[in-house]
Amino acid sequence: MSVELHNVDRDGAPQPTLSAISNEMVRIYKSQFGRGPTKTRTNWAGEDVLVVTLEETFTPAERSLQRMGEHQRLRDLRLLFQYAEIDVFCEPVERLTGRRVRAFISGIDTKADLATEMFVLHPRGYEGPGRAD
Repeated sequence: MSVELHNVDRDGAPQPTLSAISNEMVRIYKSQFGRGPTKTRTNWAGEDVLVVTLEETFTPAERSLQRMGEHQRLRDLRLLFQYAEIDVFCEPVERLTGRRVRAFISGIDTKADLATEMFVLHPRGYEGPGRAD
């Protein structure tokens, strides 16, 4: 299965850092859940916020929960895994941007099978601890 990546700036030019972050999130999802997304996009939302959107990430068991209408349980399970591995999610963002992560926010819409990982970065030049520390 190929993953569709959409990582361009406002002028349509490719963004290697954003693509690399998308690739890292795909790798993490495959490692964490045994299945990666079919579409991933990483965008800047201002100077200090990165938003990664991942589509179609559910495992067969999670799709069963979705069909059964167990959306809250599915959300709870997925977010438990996300927050248990904050350092795994923050490390590539810090390495690729050269900035420390101030906050990590994970979310999922279980009806749409669409997840987001949001990283709020410390300002450039900050040298203190990051969120994963």
